[in-house]
Amino acid sequence: MTTFHSFWTLSLFVLFVGIIAWAWSSKRREDFEQSARLPLDDDPPEEERPRHG
Repeated sequence: MTTFHSFWTLSLFVLFVGIIAWAWSSKRREDFEQSARLPLDDDPPEEERPRHG
């Protein structure tokens, strides 16, 4: 049982390090910067907004 717990802990640690490496990789920087700007972008003009009803 101890071996299972050790393996499980090691697996979760490797997963955690992998997620951190993925999030901080330079390949993802542009996507994250674009996502961070979304709330600050202007709304589209009234003509381009979809009409409901």
